[in-house]
Amino acid sequence: MVEAAFAPAKVNLYLHVGPPGEGGYHPICSLMAFADFGDTVRAQGADALGLEVRGPFARDLDGGGDNLVLRAARALIAGARRPVAPIGLSLDKRLPVASGLGGGSSDAGATLRLLRQAMGLNIDDAGLEAVAASLGADGAACLWGRPVTAEGRGERLSPAPGLPVLDAVLVNPGTPVSTARVYGLFDQAGRFGDVAPPRAPDAFETPEELAGWLQAQRNDLEAAAIAVAPEVGAVLETLAGEPESLIARVSGSGGTCFALCASDIEAESLAERLEAMAPHWWVKRCRLGGPWPD
Repeated sequence: MVEAAFAPAKVNLYLHVGPPGEGGYHPICSLMAFADFGDTVRAQGADALGLEVRGPFARDLDGGGDNLVLRAARALIAGARRPVAPIGLSLDKRLPVASGLGGGSSDAGATLRLLRQAMGLNIDDAGLEAVAASLGADGAACLWGRPVTAEGRGERLSPAPGLPVLDAVLVNPGTPVSTARVYGLFDQAGRFGDVAPPRAPDAFETPEELAGWLQAQRNDLEAAAIAVAPEVGAVLETLAGEPESLIARVSGSGGTCFALCASDIEAESLAERLEAMAPHWWVKRCRLGGPWPD
């Protein structure tokens, strides 16, 4: 029987980044939510561990045997310390690559959840989180795909404030953005942010209340992302000027921008207009929150 796990897009509602410390890692503070749209990882019996990639963004995914899906599978199998039956994996890649949506980390998280169940591995949630965190800064947060506040290198997680239904539009201009280049420019500028968690209510009642609070927050990597890929700036400027946008911002290190809307009607109207205005952009109407069912 083929089993599957959903790998949702991650959106940084804000992203505060401090100066690099030991090992060159930057401390962060970020409120992350997850979309009801993303990739899907499937597993089935096979003669050997392998990965097949399909979907609209399959050809943009490089790394071969170093793909995060296979890295996650190998790390989990190594930690099991017992023989396991070979398993074949497939990835339906529907998220743009190098897009600030945590696609690789989310794919890895879905793989870990899926294989723990499919292989009947005796590893608890904390063990699974440790493996996820070892795979990248977004790994721990993307494992469960639930709203969280992430601190440290991204591995220290705490529950997010309560969020209302969040209808949103994601827009990517089709330009991959190198996280390493963005951080390089960010370091050159030297405008590091405060990474203490901002004061927030226990819950936000409406999208308008959340958007108003987010106006006082920021994405510290936004300017560097736009410098690396000016197309991202064009998307952000367009979104910010549309009447349905309560707030528009870059997610992660770019190059996807998002707009929060008051309802699904506004989000649908915005998405349809953007698709007509710029048919070469990747535009996706979605709902933010999580976790979403597999």
